[in-house]
Amino acid sequence: MACRISELVIDCADPDRLAAFWSEVLGYVELGREDGSIEIGPPDAGFGGPQPTLVLSPSSDPRAGKLPLHIDVNPTDRDQDAELERLLALGARPADIGQTGTESWHVLVDPEGNEFCLLRTRLQPL
Repeated sequence: MACRISELVIDCADPDRLAAFWSEVLGYVELGREDGSIEIGPPDAGFGGPQPTLVLSPSSDPRAGKLPLHIDVNPTDRDQDAELERLLALGARPADIGQTGTESWHVLVDPEGNEFCLLRTRLQPL
């Protein structure tokens, strides 16, 4: 028997702001709220579907340094350059973590400074 990732929990100062950002990035919708947390996920599948949901959980604890885990995203309906423009318009910002400039991906941060990467390969939408 195996497991699969059903949800990712992100501690954040402003769950509403990050839920709005990641919903736009991923095409997700709000699935529910509980104790200040907001769960977002695919509109047709929700929790338990082929993609994990995200739970944005309120926290006032300061983040200490780089997160040991980050999210990678791939464009589904446009090329990488067009998707980069879209993500920047949504509030993502470029991040410098020592890249050489020859990478095939872009390192970005969400509105709260959480790093994620935009990869080049265009995936089929689910």
